[in-house]
Amino acid sequence: MRRTKFNRRKVAKKPRELPKITINWAYVLAPPGALAILVTIFFITQVLLNRPFQQLHIEGRFQRVTPIQVEAALVPGLDRGFLLADLGALQRRVESLDWVEHVEIVRQWPDALVVRIVEHQAAARWGEMGLLNTHGELFANEARHVFPELPHLAGPKGSELEVAKQYLGLRGRLTEANLALEALIMDERGAWSIELESGQQIRIGRRNVDQRLDRLFRVVAPILAAEFDRVSYVDLRYANGFSVGWYPDSDLQPVGKVEVFDSG
Repeated sequence: MRRTKFNRRKVAKKPRELPKITINWAYVLAPPGALAILVTIFFITQVLLNRPFQQLHIEGRFQRVTPIQVEAALVPGLDRGFLLADLGALQRRVESLDWVEHVEIVRQWPDALVVRIVEHQAAARWGEMGLLNTHGELFANEARHVFPELPHLAGPKGSELEVAKQYLGLRGRLTEANLALEALIMDERGAWSIELESGQQIRIGRRNVDQRLDRLFRVVAPILAAEFDRVSYVDLRYANGFSVGWYPDSDLQPVGKVEVFDSG
């Protein structure tokens, strides 16, 4: 048998055509270009608009703080210009001044800085040299002026707000009873006492403070009103009564102690 031979032709393979990649350089370069333009505009704007401060307006009712003190506190932070000045840092500088309670600082176009000051209002002396404001906050530890006309409050460190709150609650009731407060003191044990301008001492103690004060105004003050100038002290440290100490030159007998249960 004959085998038929087939002639196999070799087919030449065509090379693969790679896809053509077209780069639109306009789209590629547009975002960085736009960003560069914006950055350039930003810096140019800063250069043109960040001008030095030419005016400083200081507003407020000044009694203890002077505009010169405020200006001196601000000057080191004004060199950054109108736009770049750190208003928060400037505010902290002014708030560090004695007697400054609140500060508001705003820019005013084109080259001015407006500073509004609110001063602390002293309500009482604290300890030896301190001052409390009307919120019961200790705002000066070493006041230059003593303010003898203000009542004197004292207590352990950290008790300022508690003592001030007690004082604010007492102030009106003392006025109604025609009594003027000289000092309100809480000692290290937490015991309270009152000293009046007329020299009398009211001993309250640590326990049942509100009830004992009620007894002072409802019972003691009315009973002793006619001869209170002869009283040396009133001791309220009893469960249901009180005792009175008289000045030595008085021929009156002290009010008896009534149902004495607690001398704390």
